[in-house]
Amino acid sequence: MKTLETIWYDELPTPIGLLRLLADAKGLREVWFESGKHPKSLDPGWVHDPGKLAFARVQLEEYFAGARQTFALPLHPVGTPFQLSVWHELANIPYGATISYGEMARRIRQPQAMRAVGAANGRNPLPIVLPCHRVIGADGSLTGFGGGLPVKQFLLSMEARVAGGDLFASA
Repeated sequence: MKTLETIWYDELPTPIGLLRLLADAKGLREVWFESGKHPKSLDPGWVHDPGKLAFARVQLEEYFAGARQTFALPLHPVGTPFQLSVWHELANIPYGATISYGEMARRIRQPQAMRAVGAANGRNPLPIVLPCHRVIGADGSLTGFGGGLPVKQFLLSMEARVAGGDLFASA
């Protein structure tokens, strides 16, 4: 007999729009953009509980305030072993830095898997926390992002300003 796990959710207003946060007993499972490439809807069995998501909410608020550059959260993304390897490696991209899909493929020791890395990146259930926005095209171009390219540009610009010590420069 399979027991159903409880999924809790909350919403967080941010400079890039409303984010929906989902967690289970093991940790943060997903971060959804209010509007994006893949709109999702809540399951009626999920429970709205801001207290259960406070751990993630505080750290995301600190990130957007320029006070946090790394996250220290229990995470529970659900995916294939390959996707999990890509998502795990995303956490190693330094704040304010970018890498190419080819470099990401090399980092997971699958240098020919650039397209698969791109596909896994596109399915990252924890954007921002696992910073898929820091992966760009080999030519430096911004490529697909679940929150849209303007959001990706905003996040990269914000991180560049914070990393450069200029919190007050215009976005």
